[in-house]
Amino acid sequence: MKNYENTHLNIKSWAEEDRPREKLLLKGKAALSDAELLGILIATGIQKMTAVDIAKVILQSVQNDLNQLGRLSVKDLAKFKGIGEAKAITIVSALELGRRKKETETSTRPRIKCSEDAYEVLKPHLSDLSHEEFWIILLNRANDVIKCQKVSSGGVSGTIADPKMIFKIALEHLASGIILAHNHPSGNLNPSQADRDLTQKLKAAGNSLDISVLDHLIFTDKKYYSFADQGVM
Repeated sequence: MKNYENTHLNIKSWAEEDRPREKLLLKGKAALSDAELLGILIATGIQKMTAVDIAKVILQSVQNDLNQLGRLSVKDLAKFKGIGEAKAITIVSALELGRRKKETETSTRPRIKCSEDAYEVLKPHLSDLSHEEFWIILLNRANDVIKCQKVSSGGVSGTIADPKMIFKIALEHLASGIILAHNHPSGNLNPSQADRDLTQKLKAAGNSLDISVLDHLIFTDKKYYSFADQGVM
């Protein structure tokens, strides 16, 4: 009869090619599973659980969704058996580096031609957030991106976007146009009445300053709502 207590083996007892670090060196990073990569960050296991076992438990808790994993805080991760504060910080730091890599993948100044272009530009900033943030894209006359700027950060259900602050930033950067964006952590894409009122208020203010408010995007992790595409700008 199989002894279940001996099911989990220490990584050092595995065949060398199956150990995560050695496997990465021998076969390349693409050969590793998500759990193995996370296991390398965790580094050490606990009694009867290797680092990879712990990684599997963490991934299962977020349905193996790396976007959801990116939302976990140091405190969230430290709740898992075998994960102390130092390991939790290591994991959060690695995921943040991955997010920043996406943000800097292109060195050329992108040009916004449609709502999807705007979505892709802001996606690194507004994905994987558990709270609301309000951002603007500043554009020149050719609709090239001057800068992406966070205007405010709030709670789960809302954030305040101050029109004076938004246009102060736009004027400082000599922007000819702006695109508004904020995320809905709930996953609901439908704009609230407050979203609609703010959009109209900012559009009117922009007209008086000769700064075009071209669109307002509402983000979830995988989709977006465009006021311009829906004809409600």
